[in-house]
Amino acid sequence: MRTNRTFTMLKPDAVENGHIGAILDHITKAGFKIVAMKYTKLSAESAGKFYEVHKERPFYNDLVSYMSSGPIVAAILEKDNAVEDFRKIIGATDPAKAEPGTIRNLYAKSIDANAVHGSDSDENAEIEGNFYFSTQEKF
Repeated sequence: MRTNRTFTMLKPDAVENGHIGAILDHITKAGFKIVAMKYTKLSAESAGKFYEVHKERPFYNDLVSYMSSGPIVAAILEKDNAVEDFRKIIGATDPAKAEPGTIRNLYAKSIDANAVHGSDSDENAEIEGNFYFSTQEKF
């Protein structure tokens, strides 16, 4: 039986502001099981590889700089309908437009420093999870 998993990353602003525990609590109370997690800091090179899909966009360099500016928490989450359900609990990319009670509404500072990343598809969840976890920890 195939499990339903997604990938998330608590971004440097959420870590710096001390929101790790609150965000993880929010995630687990929403019914997600954390199956892998690590606290790490991305180099500019690693952040560039992770966000390579955005390389031609005007915000790419700022994004790479931001994502390598401080520690992050990467995690693989498991739940039925994981990708879609996680996207609902994190809220809109712009925290000013995020539904009340969503992670971004509660913990994000701006559209750029928006506290958390969530995969947008099952395929990307697998790719992103595998980016952060070794072959022994594979998605």
